[in-house]
Amino acid sequence: MAGRAAVPEVIWARPERTGRGPKPAYTRADIAAAAVRIADAQGLDAVSMRHVAAELGCGTMSLYNYVPRKEDLHELMVDAVSGEHEQWEPSGDWRADMLRVGRQTRELMHRHPWLPRLMSPVYGFSPNALRYLEHCLACLDPLDMTYGMKMQFVGMLNGVVTMYVSNELATAERTRSLPWSAEQENAARIGYLGSQVATGAYPRLAAAFSEDPGPIDLEAVFAFALERVLDAFAPKG
Repeated sequence: MAGRAAVPEVIWARPERTGRGPKPAYTRADIAAAAVRIADAQGLDAVSMRHVAAELGCGTMSLYNYVPRKEDLHELMVDAVSGEHEQWEPSGDWRADMLRVGRQTRELMHRHPWLPRLMSPVYGFSPNALRYLEHCLACLDPLDMTYGMKMQFVGMLNGVVTMYVSNELATAERTRSLPWSAEQENAARIGYLGSQVATGAYPRLAAAFSEDPGPIDLEAVFAFALERVLDAFAPKG
């Protein structure tokens, strides 16, 4: 006989506790904080129900009474760190405010390097994520466009930041695994690139490198990427 079909459930729609029985030993905040500590120290792959239970000092099966699925645990984690977003009184300058949002999001992802892996619209409507979205929309109040477009704006900004930080983290992880320094590798690669451009086979690349020989200012590249997103939504004319 076929089993019952699974029913989709949002953890935030479930009461954290019922009115019956003794007070639970842990809160969702306790569980999320334990999982975040593990992920920050050992990476997302180290986060398991067993590991979180051990961090809390409880049995693995008892943890399922609070968090039915590992996906729910991930959602608790994303919500917990989303609460670190600073919220300020919007300045009235939507560009300045959204640039600040983008830079803050980048800093948040560097504090929690596992976060880009869990960035998903599925987790975008937890309590702290909703407060973050509401704050972004308040920052965008001076912009004359529909709320639907403003939501697209926030989504695009987050996407650009997530992609940029993911590349930064991947580069840093690769560098840590090398038997030489990043400076030594860059020098070797630049030397090779220069020898290839000097053959004359790549005239456009040669012109590009003669205009801007580097090094690349990664902070400027990040700022440029954010500015281009803002330009896409700026009023025309």
